[in-house]
Parts: sequence; structure tokens; C-alpha cells
Amino acid sequence: MMSTPAKLRIIFEEDDIRKLSLPSGIPRSLTELCHILRKTFNIPGDFSVLYQDKDFDGQFCTLTGIEEVEDKATLKVVKTQPAMLTISPVAELAELDIDSPLPEASSDNSSVQLSRFQDTILLSSSDESGTPHRSNPWPAKFEIPAFPHGVELLLEAGNQAFLKDGTMLNNPRLTSSILEKLAEVMFGYTAYPTGLQILAVVEALIEKYPCLREPGSFNGLCGWHQRIKSKMGNYRTKLRCRQVVCPELQVNLKKQRLNENGSYKGIKRPKKAEVNYLPPLPFGDTEATLEKERVDMLQEIDKKNNEKIIAKKMERSFAYRRLEVVKQCPSIQHFRARWPALFSEAQIEEEFRRITTVHLQRTFLSKLDLYTPKLQEIFSKKGGVAGSKIKPLLESFSQQHVEARREAMIRCLMEFLGESSGELIKDYMDDSREAVKEDQAKQVLKICVFHRSEEPSYIDVSIVVEGTEKMSV
Repeated sequence: MMSTPAKLRIIFEEDDIRKLSLPSGIPRSLTELCHILRKTFNIPGDFSVLYQDKDFDGQFCTLTGIEEVEDKATLKVVKTQPAMLTISPVAELAELDIDSPLPEASSDNSSVQLSRFQDTILLSSSDESGTPHRSNPWPAKFEIPAFPHGVELLLEAGNQAFLKDGTMLNNPRLTSSILEKLAEVMFGYTAYPTGLQILAVVEALIEKYPCLREPGSFNGLCGWHQRIKSKMGNYRTKLRCRQVVCPELQVNLKKQRLNENGSYKGIKRPKKAEVNYLPPLPFGDTEATLEKERVDMLQEIDKKNNEKIIAKKMERSFAYRRLEVVKQCPSIQHFRARWPALFSEAQIEEEFRRITTVHLQRTFLSKLDLYTPKLQEIFSKKGGVAGSKIKPLLESFSQQHVEARREAMIRCLMEFLGESSGELIKDYMDDSREAVKEDQAKQVLKICVFHRSEEPSYIDVSIVVEGTEKMSV
């Protein structure tokens, strides 16, 4: 059966309104629609799509599901501006002179001196609140920064000599300048880079400047890998000595115990994807002022239509809240009593964004929709006990609402990976919240889903942690 062709009216600006023809009809998912828009109109960067909501007299609302899109509907494309990372210099080192000899091809530039450069950075966000958060995660491909002008000239001459006769550039003072700049930029992403992250930096450095390959190394990288690792440790020590306010460095100052293998135990470092693990307090704020902000927020929670004020206070107090989480490791009951505003769907998503710089729901759902057709194909071929549990979930998949399809995919994925969905998700049919309280009190961690037989579309969800309901959505 062929799909009915459709047409959409796309608004970019007030004076830029275009028509989009869809010979195959409305796409099956929002991700597919965004792909068509990007390809058809050559839209660079990230963007969001708005639709005219009939319930609000045609006012534009954010499009979250393809079911809101109809033939001859009007959509609006809004570009999202990425957060920028600004680097503020604090101190500078004395000017370095590079006077050691260069390869023959660069002899004309041997007297070039390094320009002045800064040795310390403060991380600051470009948002209105001015909170000093990192705004970018570790890049998929590390870009080597621009070195001081004198260093760039020496490296260019070294590359020319390398291409001419394979001569390596060996200049200890030049190496020191390169390491200093790399450590500064890497610290802008993370204070404790992993071995793989350091390797990515070394590979990018050698790719751009092959004259820096390590002589005698099987791949030319080993020496640089160890140098950068040591430099990051020295860079952290230098920041501590200069009393730069950086809690993620100060939190590890206490003497740590050694494990059996000789490594330190209990060092508090970011986990994977944690960009803002322990950011400094906002400029001009102290723990005392932010504690007062937290107390004021407790009064704001009881007021209606107060989400914007609460969101602003939660943003401002983020660093103070992370300091409490990392240093004190409070129980969930104690933490909820102090920060009740955090236990809502909107604020959980915002807190995830502050820590990782990634939009949780938007990213997860778009990827889930993108891979759903392939996952469905894989799940349908699964046999055994897991296959018998997956099959009922897939049988009515095409007739389900988009949210129900997403839920089915998540449940199927758990079964496919050998994890019983019942260990995490508990379904209740025609049960009231009061009736299941005794059962919930026995649960350590559960997502409780309430269904109504007379209303198949009705679903109520609550999250239970340590026997207590923490959030309802």
C-alpha cells in the first residue's frame, strides 16, 4: 500500500517561508523528519522543530512526536545555539627564548622567540548566570590548539625538514611550550584525562606535526603519551600552589590509602561523561550565600507557576549541590529533604545537562527512534526464553502509540541483553497508590507503572528508591 503524499509549510524566518513536499507521506518518526529537513534545506548545526498546537489557538509548541504532524501543517525550524567555553587568563609565565639549533631547512628561523603566553585558566560559561561550568564535553576528535606565533614558525619549519629528508625536530624548550599549551586546553575539558583521551591528543599532535614523532618508538607516540600524562599532574599541582579555586583538585588533597596493587584508593574523579564533576562556586558567591539561596528556594517550591524562579536558583546553586554530593555522599532521604526541587522530571533533566552538557531526554529518544527499525529486526530473530518474552511485545508494535512503542523497545532491549525487565519495572493493573504502598516499601529500586483496564491509554509512573516513592510522572 502506497503512502499518501503530503506537503508541509516550513517557517525559518518571518520573510523565509518554504514548502516541503513529501511524496512518501509523513515520516514515521521525528528523527526521520529532522533528517529530511536538514538534507532538503541544508540546515547546519542543531535545531528544534515547533508545531502549531490547536489546543492553544495555533501557538507554537516544541514538537516531541511525529503524531502531531499532519498534511499541510505548519512547522517552524529554530536553530539552537551551542554553549561556548571562554578561557580567562589568570597569570602568565616569563617569556621563553628558543635558541637551540633547528634542522637545516629551518635555519632562517632559528632566532625566532616564543611569544608570551598564559599558564592558568578559569572555566566560565557563556550563559546569563555566569556560573563557571564547563560547557563542552571531550570532543570526538581533539583539535590541536594554536601555539604561540614563535612555536608555530618552528613547527612549520620542522615539518618542511621532515618532509624533505625525514629529520625529526628535537628541541626540549619547544617541547615544554607545546606541553604547557596542551595541558591548558585539556584541563578545559577535564582535570583528569584518561589514557585513551591522552592517546587521542598525541595522535592528533603527531598527525598535524609529523616532525614531532618520537625517535626509537614503534609508533612515535609513547614518549609524548608519558610526557602529557606527567604534565597534567604537574599542571594540577601548579594550580593548587597558585591557590586557584578548583574544588575537583582540592577534594583529592587528603592523604589516600594505597591498594594492594600500589594505586591510590578513594580518589574522587569524574566518571565517564561527567564534564562538570565538581565545578567552582559562582563568582561572588560563597557556601554561606548559596545555603541561604537553598533555604529561600524551599519557600518558593510551595508557590504556583514558579518554575522559572526555581530553575534559576537551581542553576545558581549547582556547584554548591555537587560539593555536597561528592564530599558528603548523603542518603537519598536527607538529600531530598534539602533539595526537593531536584526531584522533578524537568530538574532531573536539567541537572543531567549541567553535569554532562547533554540533553538527556531529547538525545535518548532521538537515538532510540533512529535505531528502532534495526532493533525491531534484531529482536524478531531472537529465540529461546528471551525470544518468548520479546515476541508478545513486538506483535502489537505497529498499532501502538509512539510512547508505547518506545517503552516496548526498552523492555525488549532489557530481555535481549539477558536482564529481566521485571527486576526494574513493576506493573500494577487497576491498583491505587494506597493499595501498593506495602509492596513498594519492600523495593530497593523500582519503576512502578500503573495501568487502568477501562482506560488503555492511561499510564501513571512513579519511581521508588529504598522503599519510598521519590518522584511521580
